[in-house]
Amino acid sequence: MSDELDQSALDYHRYPKPGKLEIKATKPLANQRDLALAYSPGVAAACREIERDPLNASHYTSRGNLVAVITNGTAVLGLGAIGALASKPVMEGKAVLFKQFADIDVFDIEIEERDPQAFIETVARLEPSFGGINLEDIKAPECFVIERALKARMGIPVFHDDQHGTAIVVSAAILNGLRAVGKEIGQARLVTSGAGAAALACVDLLVELGLRKDNVTLTDIAGVVHQGRVKEMDEYKGRYAIDTEHRTLEQAIEGADIFLGLSAAGVLKAEWLSRMADAPIIMALANPVPEIMPDLARAARPDAIIATGRSDFPNQVNNVLCFPFIFRGALDCGASEINEAMKTACVRAIADLAMAEPSDIVRKAYGGHQLQFGPEYLIPKPFDPRLMEHLAPAVARAAMESGVATRPIADLDAYRQSLRHRAFRTGMTMKPVFDQARMAPKRVIFAEGEDERVLQVAQQAVAEGIARPLLIGRPEVIGNRLGELGLSIRPERDFDLVVPCENPNFETHWKTFYDRVKRRGYAPDEVREYIRNDPTVLAATMVRCGDADAMICGIVGRYARHLKHVEEAIGTAPGVRRLTAMSALVLPAGPLFIADTYVQIDPSAEDLAEIARLCAAEVKRFGLVPKVALLSHSNFGSDDSPGAAKMNEAVRLLREQDPGLEVEGEMHANLAFDAIGREARFPESRLTGRANLLVMPNQDAANIAFNLLRSLNEGGAFGPMLLGTEYAAHIVTPSVSVRGLLNMTALAVVQAG
Repeated sequence: MSDELDQSALDYHRYPKPGKLEIKATKPLANQRDLALAYSPGVAAACREIERDPLNASHYTSRGNLVAVITNGTAVLGLGAIGALASKPVMEGKAVLFKQFADIDVFDIEIEERDPQAFIETVARLEPSFGGINLEDIKAPECFVIERALKARMGIPVFHDDQHGTAIVVSAAILNGLRAVGKEIGQARLVTSGAGAAALACVDLLVELGLRKDNVTLTDIAGVVHQGRVKEMDEYKGRYAIDTEHRTLEQAIEGADIFLGLSAAGVLKAEWLSRMADAPIIMALANPVPEIMPDLARAARPDAIIATGRSDFPNQVNNVLCFPFIFRGALDCGASEINEAMKTACVRAIADLAMAEPSDIVRKAYGGHQLQFGPEYLIPKPFDPRLMEHLAPAVARAAMESGVATRPIADLDAYRQSLRHRAFRTGMTMKPVFDQARMAPKRVIFAEGEDERVLQVAQQAVAEGIARPLLIGRPEVIGNRLGELGLSIRPERDFDLVVPCENPNFETHWKTFYDRVKRRGYAPDEVREYIRNDPTVLAATMVRCGDADAMICGIVGRYARHLKHVEEAIGTAPGVRRLTAMSALVLPAGPLFIADTYVQIDPSAEDLAEIARLCAAEVKRFGLVPKVALLSHSNFGSDDSPGAAKMNEAVRLLREQDPGLEVEGEMHANLAFDAIGREARFPESRLTGRANLLVMPNQDAANIAFNLLRSLNEGGAFGPMLLGTEYAAHIVTPSVSVRGLLNMTALAVVQAG
């Protein structure tokens, strides 16, 4: 890693509090009554129920949604045997993935024990605490012994993700790769590079799915695993030892349909690929550098299907496609183990999802690209919001059919529906936007280019591949601050420096701005001064002239001043009457958008209808279906005050203008989130479920509500998003964080597209 990334990673783990996890109470403890229920004497009732029937633990404790991520630190990522304590950041990271993707709670447990038997004894005694065990980063062959013993002793799922998570996703990709080229798995020949835990698990699962064992050739650092070999051998590899004269990967690759690489960078040579069968499948999964780079493989074999473990190439094979969702299904049906039937069900669910009808939500989440099954789309994207609703029910069904579910799910359709809603409560709100931005990076100009936060965001935007930054500022100031911050980006190579006093397009810029404002009392000399001295005016004018694709300003100064200049230089998009601002919160129940927080002080009914339409369109960029509530002190006509009547009229206009939009109002704020209460109060409501877009009657209400919720919420906030401009432009506030500024950069890029 670069020094800057290294330091950023350390800061990320250290601030605002050390680590990536915390424990929060899920029940109130505000008075003596709460204390009596939570602890003595009330807690005894829950204890007695669990003593009577152990399955009740899932009803009265968090055990049914709690997984232990456990390691001894003997094979941590690419770091090796660094020990249990040094592995803790990785285990905390795995815990975050469980929570973010599948809403599963995790305790990470690092055990300093290299003796397999002692490790087994320690973990086995933890069974009363957890609904499942995820073994992580344990070296082979000890990992085989440990998992086998724990599965035999424990009555809860035990899953070594390095083995089986990898195997499930790899198998799904290979099944679909064979489908794409019209080959049968029973006829395919597979050669591996690597014979460790992951590779062996992949081969075992593929054999379960129909691959013939005698069509498998393992190779590792000592060459082909053949009968009679002694060096670097163990009983697990020995199961696949074959009678062959081949001794090297180069020899073994002859006629192979599938190359499965789980080894090291560069071990597969391009010149060998001509010896493979027609339409070969190349799974080069070493990270961060694969066994062969896709461009080299494609040049040597244009007919090949290629997958890697990287997100910057098609067909990313990533365990996150599997482990959160196989545990979600296993926990929800109380599975006593994760068996072969559940693993193969997960494989087929992943493979089938890639072949499913393209989803509008997924298309929007991935920049409008129509993701259709084919050589460059073998398996779903890791952030496909449909994964949970497809995979977890398939796993649960397999658990029930194979007899290992202790709490069978009566209605799988209702379960699938509940998972669909749960998928958007994971805090991944901005991920679809970043994916869209990465597909089509744009030039984003920052008015306050000397600010330290801007410089850090510029570095991150370059690293993320989402934008080409343009920074307005003085070269010496920016150069000094880059050095002070330890940032590696440099002018011309990574970003463009815009120096107002050396602007080569000064004549074009001032004349363009003058044409926009000459009827607003601006004199030519005044306009020239603005272009020279006001970076917001210069940034906005450069966007209008096509010298940049999007702009961000507002880090210094008042919002209203920046807004005035953006309106003057950029203005509204065709058909838009007035600009509006929407802010967003990431809440435990899912993202919540609020408008208008910064622009329109007291909008009319017509303005509110336009605000709702503009904001609903923006909500769709996040892969969400907008559900709009217009709020008031009145409930569905209970008051005839001017403010209530305005909101009522806005709802009427919206239904005329956009009949397909889910919108309801005027209503109290609590009913926007309480579907049952809303149904009781107004059975004819056209809003279903929980609202995710609140339109307030005026700026005071919107701004107060947003900032109040932000102060009480630790999940994060972003915005304000400026909507309705002719070109992409955002005005942040002086309190914006580096993360918030990066979010706005990604949004600006997407809007510019």
